[in-house]
Amino acid sequence: MKKKALFNWSSGKDSALALYKILQDPEFEISCLLTSVNQQFQRVSMHGVRIELLQQQAKCIGLPLEIMQIPEMPTMEVYEEVMNKTLGKLKEQGVTHSVFGDIFLEDLRKYREDKLAKIGFEGVFPLWKVPTLDLIQEFIALGFKTIVVCVNERYLDKSFVGRVIDQDFINDLPENVDVCGENGEFHTFTYDGPIFSKPIDFEIGEIVYRKYERHEKEDSSDTACDTSASDAFDYGFWYCDLINT
Repeated sequence: MKKKALFNWSSGKDSALALYKILQDPEFEISCLLTSVNQQFQRVSMHGVRIELLQQQAKCIGLPLEIMQIPEMPTMEVYEEVMNKTLGKLKEQGVTHSVFGDIFLEDLRKYREDKLAKIGFEGVFPLWKVPTLDLIQEFIALGFKTIVVCVNERYLDKSFVGRVIDQDFINDLPENVDVCGENGEFHTFTYDGPIFSKPIDFEIGEIVYRKYERHEKEDSSDTACDTSASDAFDYGFWYCDLINT
């Protein structure tokens, strides 16, 4: 009997490679893709990808899509409430495991495993501790194609957003930037590869700059976004809008 698992799908490259690997593991059956979406803008959280493109990905992958509607800059309490409600529903359907594309962030993995354990789930991490340079080279060699949709200006300038990840992109990255963007330096949208029945069609729209503001009377450590660093609100993000065609 295979273990039923949900897959935490971000729409980006690490998710795509992790899904590729878990689909080949005879121990698991992936029941659905799970993605959090910004409730206000109807875009993938952090990545800024339109929900229509997310739906196209799921269709071409051939798996059901479960969308979690999350308020912008939610508190941890709100985020965990939505997550627990969603996982509770999936647990009733026999799902027992939750798969992630995380690579080396120990604190994040511990947080995930601790929260999952409370509701009877186990975490699965197919890419865990594999060197990120090896992962990105494998990703490219397998024929995956992905475009950078968001960069954190703390690490990268506007010129990196909207670029397809290839060897030139890797060579151009500054030394302090992880090649998989594991520290939040950049986010991607994967539009082709061995898990897709066909490439996702899209056009590149405008590039916009956005800076998040700390809410009044809000402790940044209580938010579900990555705002724990003291200077988290000092930097903005460049987003490349992708338009479904």
